[in-house]
Amino acid sequence: MIVIINPNSTVSMTDAMIDTAKRAAPDSNVVGWTSTDGPPAIQGAADGEAAVPPLLKLVQKANTVGAQAIIIGCFDDTGLDAARALSRCPVIGIGQAAYHMAALYGARFSVVTTLEVSVPVLAENVAAYGLEKNLVRIRASGVPVLDLENDRVNATRRVKSEIETALREDDVQSVVLGCAGMVHIVQDGADIEAKLIDGVQAAVNFAKMF
Repeated sequence: MIVIINPNSTVSMTDAMIDTAKRAAPDSNVVGWTSTDGPPAIQGAADGEAAVPPLLKLVQKANTVGAQAIIIGCFDDTGLDAARALSRCPVIGIGQAAYHMAALYGARFSVVTTLEVSVPVLAENVAAYGLEKNLVRIRASGVPVLDLENDRVNATRRVKSEIETALREDDVQSVVLGCAGMVHIVQDGADIEAKLIDGVQAAVNFAKMF
């Protein structure tokens, strides 16, 4: 069993991640849990810190029920190190999975995320994973996380516009979608002439190995 833990409390995001995961791994048993005590969205370090304690309780639960792998469904990789220290099974962050997948597609990638407040966290993570040489730029689309749920049409348009700007200006082989709430953009991105990397799909493909 692969357990996707959403460290925020927005159930619709969990559902969207599970839908994506089941398409990526139709033969795997994938379940999704929502951290009901977490913040509604994780935007920056303060939200991430608030999300960690209830997230770790779910990590403990996943180990108790015998999960083969745990996926943390937040692109900030919230609580990833603490979760790994606690867990007997592999714990995969969707950010880390996406960055490594992007590096396999080519030497240069950019990230399109939500708000500027998220950029420092993502930059620190990329550096910690040893992939800063592959990262061209982290671009904030100016779209709040919850707008990807509540105002999807306009939010998607703005994210796609930033993706197109990255393709024009950054000379990259792929663009990483820097938010779990962007999972639908891969399906909606047939008009984008570049490889789009979704962290949920990347993490599930890694989780299938265990």
